[in-house]
Amino acid sequence: MKNKPIVMEHYHKVHTTYVVDFTFTTNITFLTGDSGQGRSVVFSFLEEDAVKNSQLLCFNYLDWQKDIKSLITGAEGKLIVVDNADLLLTDEIRKHIALDDKNQYLLIGRDPRNLYATKDNIFGLASEKKGEKTEFKIEMFV
Repeated sequence: MKNKPIVMEHYHKVHTTYVVDFTFTTNITFLTGDSGQGRSVVFSFLEEDAVKNSQLLCFNYLDWQKDIKSLITGAEGKLIVVDNADLLLTDEIRKHIALDDKNQYLLIGRDPRNLYATKDNIFGLASEKKGEKTEFKIEMFV
């Protein structure tokens, strides 16, 4: 499954100590990797930016009691970011995401199985220290 991004092809924000510079090549991006690579830091940054950026809608384990299904199915024109997606999303929500043509997804987790992901949708987080800042990018997961 490789569909072009429908909300944004590029996300670039500079924080005091971080730069997030993501280029999206698919509508559903599954970001995976080992612990300690910075996925949670990136999610926190995106979640903070969502307060000002109406294109972002973020969920994580703290939202498990919310009606995530209704919030996702009712959204339109959003980059929906879900941390711990492999644990948080039900099969019904996963199916909706796979068929959704109104939103774009950045799903963060460790296990892409059962998320309708293919090798074209699975990415890793790459980080590089540039001066005083750490720059995060996404790259194809090998």
